[in-house]
Amino acid sequence: MSSIDQIKAPIQSELKAFEKFFNDSVKSDVMLLNLITKYVIKRKGKQMRPIFVFLSANLFDKSNQATHHGAALIELMHTATLIHDDVVDNSNQRRGFFSVNALWKNKIAVLLGDFLLSKGLLLAVNNGHYDLLQIVSKAVEQMSEGELLQIEQTRKLNITEAVYYEIIRKKTAVLLASCAAVGAKSVGAEPSKVEQMWQMGQDLGMAFQIKDDLFDYDAHNNTGKPSGNDIQEKKMTLPLIYALSKADSSKAKSIKKIINQKVKTQAQVQEVVDFVKIQGGMQYASERMNEFKTKAIDTLQTFPESEYKTALMALIQYTIERNK
Repeated sequence: MSSIDQIKAPIQSELKAFEKFFNDSVKSDVMLLNLITKYVIKRKGKQMRPIFVFLSANLFDKSNQATHHGAALIELMHTATLIHDDVVDNSNQRRGFFSVNALWKNKIAVLLGDFLLSKGLLLAVNNGHYDLLQIVSKAVEQMSEGELLQIEQTRKLNITEAVYYEIIRKKTAVLLASCAAVGAKSVGAEPSKVEQMWQMGQDLGMAFQIKDDLFDYDAHNNTGKPSGNDIQEKKMTLPLIYALSKADSSKAKSIKKIINQKVKTQAQVQEVVDFVKIQGGMQYASERMNEFKTKAIDTLQTFPESEYKTALMALIQYTIERNK
């Protein structure tokens, strides 16, 4: 498996320039805002979204100022939604660090999210990138719908596999779809190619989320999130959905009873984990993950060979082989 540094190699200088551009784009005259945004930016992780945007752009033509604006727009919108999500979920941690709402309380966290959203909108409007704004806005709309659909379905504990795919497509996959589409659009790729890139990114996003859901059943995951966390939060993910569909009615009923409890003991969580493994839920989810990965690769194969295509291929592979 290629490392992130190897994947980033063809666009290293662009990413370095983008980092400065993004930092400048969130500056404010309010010292408190600068303090908090600096805290958030320092914990942004592997730069997966900007990497995807710049590799996708260079697949068609040399990245340009619009590419930087598009990547920043996605980062601003996405960061804002994460901050708001932590408030909604009453989460005190994000990637193993204290969340904004844990350190500065909900009111400031919501206002920071609003500030970042406005920065993204102004960046697009002031530079006339209405086409990029349309792509990203479509993704944000669907992400909100996905969150609400999951809340609605979680209460029922009877999510089908089809509904699960709809939830993760909207919650997660459309964000990576927008990265690929924005990258292509920023360098003037024709509409059919932009649509292909959206689909490729969406399939990759589906594989990415299934991989994340599998981590919840791995006691040795390095995500910064404790295993069994989804079970504690009553999230019905693919390994569990499949396991329940294969179990006899009495066993499924007893497992659902555990999941529905507001507070679960570690032994109860482990019982659900063991149940999923015995019923083949992890293997089934892994197979579906690989199917989405293959679809993403098949789409990418239709484009001419280049170092950027090679890096995108490696990024797709990294998505399903990562350990965090």
